[in-house]
Amino acid sequence: MRKSPVIATATATALAAGALAVLAAAPAQAAEYHSALKIRGVQYDAPGRDSNSCSYGNTDEEYLTIKNYSASATINLKGYVVKDAAGNRFKFSASHYLQPGDYVKLRGGYGTDSDSRNVVYRDNCNFMWNNDRDTIYLYKPSGSRSDVHSYTKSGSDSDRNGYIRFHS
Repeated sequence: MRKSPVIATATATALAAGALAVLAAAPAQAAEYHSALKIRGVQYDAPGRDSNSCSYGNTDEEYLTIKNYSASATINLKGYVVKDAAGNRFKFSASHYLQPGDYVKLRGGYGTDSDSRNVVYRDNCNFMWNNDRDTIYLYKPSGSRSDVHSYTKSGSDSDRNGYIRFHS
């Protein structure tokens, strides 16, 4: 039996609309981006009483771990951007090379960046990640999204230690 072009077009339109509705309803963290660089985890709640004082605070205990999951490619972090739901952002302005399987901890506060110690400091004593809930975005230098994860203290941190792992 041959379908009329009008019915076939209407059916295709309905299927496309349904697919878009499913995609729109999916949570942000459900999307898998085609990138070797991913957010491994976040220490969103620094141990101890929060203090963003540059001289004696604990913002350096809040960190985001970013890992290169590629089996063969080295990735330069220069130009990558990390943001939160409120629009706070950090841009890697210097070259930091992650070998396959390597990671870096992006810490708050001030310190000396070190590829050998796998650490980069945000040079800012304000906390970036909310202690109750937030969304973390990682963008490539091109502006396309590399990874994204949302968390809530009550729903994502089962052992209540302030650290959440997203990727192994």
